[in-house]
Amino acid sequence: MPGSPQDRPPREEGVLYSFRLYVTGATPGSSRAISCIKSFCEQFLKGRYLLEVVDVYQQPDMAEEERILATPTLVRTSPLPFRRIVGNLSDPQRLQAGLGISL
Repeated sequence: MPGSPQDRPPREEGVLYSFRLYVTGATPGSSRAISCIKSFCEQFLKGRYLLEVVDVYQQPDMAEEERILATPTLVRTSPLPFRRIVGNLSDPQRLQAGLGISL
């Protein structure tokens, strides 16, 4: 029967997710991106995530090494493979799909 529990992918209850969010300074857009990803993580991954925020103005070498061309950019660093989302982080469904997270 479609949609039954056995047809859905299993929730990854024990998986620890690590994210790196690249922002540009203390701008309203940076603050909004930080707030959105924190809210998403607290709602769907509470106790199962690590979030590192990188200001590309303060750490340009790190941004260059990761080839960050636009901000905000969210990178899922664990579990592998890496996944990236660039731009608006306010849509939980887009975050879930783009980051490959089963909710």
